[in-house]
Amino acid sequence: MSRYMDIAVNLIGSKLEQDLPQVVNDAAEVGVSPLLLIGSDLDESERCTQVCTQYPGQLYATAGVHPHHADNWNAGSSARLKGLCAQAPVVAIGECGLDFDRNYSSKDKQLAAFEAQLAIAAELQLPVLMHQRDAHLDFLKILRQYRSALPAALLHCFTGDPQQVHDYNELDLYLGVTGWVCDERRGQSLVDALPYIPGNRLVLETDSPYLLPRSMRPKPKSGRNEPKYLPYIAEYVAGILQQSPERLAQQCYANSLRLFGLESSV
Repeated sequence: MSRYMDIAVNLIGSKLEQDLPQVVNDAAEVGVSPLLLIGSDLDESERCTQVCTQYPGQLYATAGVHPHHADNWNAGSSARLKGLCAQAPVVAIGECGLDFDRNYSSKDKQLAAFEAQLAIAAELQLPVLMHQRDAHLDFLKILRQYRSALPAALLHCFTGDPQQVHDYNELDLYLGVTGWVCDERRGQSLVDALPYIPGNRLVLETDSPYLLPRSMRPKPKSGRNEPKYLPYIAEYVAGILQQSPERLAQQCYANSLRLFGLESSV
């Protein structure tokens, strides 16, 4: 059985949380382990680390502030984030970045919070897990200032086009691909971009409970995405790249462990 790491699971604060043990076990039964729990603000990040301690080796966490919550970044946020990063389950800073599509937080606060978190990641020598939506040029401008000081950097839930892949390749980013690629309405640019993602920089994710693969049949009655569906995404991506699903899974799993420094931990 192939092994997978789901590098983006919104487990805490979502409808998956009520079924947490089942979600973790169902994923492990199909080879999806470990899972990386995403923190979208500092409170949620703290809850993620607490849950991870109950599943050593199976659950890891990020700690950070999503651009939607950047208005809450304040003078005490840096110290609190550094404290969270000292916890054993935390393997990356994030989810940080820019989202100019919805602007739930002001652009100025998003830019400031993103830059502050990149600086902390550089100081602590932690990878970053990043979000970018409708902010490509501003995202690049800030990231270019810090990339050389970061051990690794991931743009998760990548939905862009070949030109964006080219820009991100110049910064040696890992790119996370979700079930978005299975959506014939919205995913064509991502399908076109996939061949340009270097094999050693491609990682897979569900971003569950969101982005249930549109092409999946039968669809789960719950309508929610789960880590256990990651093998379906892997098989779909392998078909696009004309690779064997087993080979792609092996490559993406190795990439994920290397990205988060987990080669010797799982």
